[in-house]
Amino acid sequence: MNKAIKLYLESHGFEQFCPKAVLFDMDGVIYNSMPNHAISWHEAMKAYGLDMPDSKAYEYEGMRGVETIKLLTQQQWGKAVSDEEALKMYQHKSHLFAEHCQQTPATIMPGIKTLMEQIKACGMKICVVTGSGQRMLLDKLLGDFPGLLTEELMVTAFDVTHGKPNPEPYIIGTRKCKVNPWEAIVVENAPLGVRAAHAAHCFTIAVNSGPLPDETLAKEGADLIYPKMTILSEDFPRLRQLVEYPSGYHV
Repeated sequence: MNKAIKLYLESHGFEQFCPKAVLFDMDGVIYNSMPNHAISWHEAMKAYGLDMPDSKAYEYEGMRGVETIKLLTQQQWGKAVSDEEALKMYQHKSHLFAEHCQQTPATIMPGIKTLMEQIKACGMKICVVTGSGQRMLLDKLLGDFPGLLTEELMVTAFDVTHGKPNPEPYIIGTRKCKVNPWEAIVVENAPLGVRAAHAAHCFTIAVNSGPLPDETLAKEGADLIYPKMTILSEDFPRLRQLVEYPSGYHV
């Protein structure tokens, strides 16, 4: 962990790592929702003659839905559909996702509440940065994490012009938290999300909750990789102990 922090500072040209906020992705990090997303993507895109296997859902995770569909149509049809067509197709996927969530509700990721409680106890801010624009999920966040999450510290598809892997979502997240990049930790599970966080110059922790190999996350710039959220939660006090805050610097 010491080595990871040192390499982070050297690669970004920062002199200090003083985390005051933790920015979380939602799907696959806060909720075990990716299986429902994967099957919804597959079923919806099949209806339009597009192939979207589960592995692609994890590969494109974090990208805004409309952008994902335009990328798929460009790859498979040789042309990207219009924003209006992509939105219609994404609404179809969102409808299927809601149905699957009713049948098999997404559960809270084990260890995430304990981790958030530790973060709050340290006086650090908690922000959610998601490519989702589904109101149902955003309301669920507030209901499932009372006292830990607030709508003011959420970045959604409605807040950004460019979704992940563009760094804009995490740049906006740091601005909402009123912190600099070296004062933020990002917790991600998706390659595109890791790429976005790394490009925003934030210390990036990947929790590999999906089927992709660790190497995929490492290549995108993950500073640390954990196999489970529970292990990150257990390790968080050690991370805090390794951080040396300058004199007079308060979280």
